[in-house]
This record gives sequence, C-alpha cells and structure tokens, in this order.
Amino acid sequence: MKSDSQEFQLYEYARKRVNAKKNVYYHFITLLIGVGFMYIVNNWLDILPQYQWYLWGAILWSVVFIIHFIQVFITHKFMGKEWEQKQIERLVKKQQDKLNELEKLTSKQ
Repeated sequence: MKSDSQEFQLYEYARKRVNAKKNVYYHFITLLIGVGFMYIVNNWLDILPQYQWYLWGAILWSVVFIIHFIQVFITHKFMGKEWEQKQIERLVKKQQDKLNELEKLTSKQ
C-alpha cells in the first residue's frame, strides 16, 4: 500500500501534467485566434497589405507552439517522472558507493 506522501506526490504530478496539457490546448486556441486577428488587421483593415506581415507572425508563433507541444507531449515521455526517478536513484547509488569507499579507506587506516 502506498503512503500518503507517495499518493500526494502522484496526485501533484498528475495535476501538473494535466495543467501542462491544458496550457498547450489554450496556446493552440490563442494561436488560431491571434493569427486570424493578424490576418484581418493586415488584409481587411489595409494596414501594410503589400507586405503580408501576418505570415511572419503566424510562422513565428507556430514555431513557438510546436516547441511547446514537443516539450509537453514528446520530450516529457523520454524525460518524465520515471526518467527523473531513475536518475535520482542512480546518483544516490553513486554517492552511496563513494561513501562506502571512504569508509573502507578510513577503517583500514
């Protein structure tokens, strides 16, 4: 049976993941609305229509969104909670091995 601390950690982790995914969805909706707004301002309101500047804004914003999406949905799978836990365990074991070596050296002297 899991302790209350472990359950709380699992809950907090799940809550953070849900918030991260929700923020990606909000980012996507904002991207669509923002690009639509830039298109309207550029073309319908005739603010520098010869330059089609809204495309640069749309491309830049889309790149930022893609990076956000990759960070939340792809990179997290490789470097998520399990990866983090394995790294912590590996480092703790490494430190414990060093401490054991030091103890052996001091006990021989």
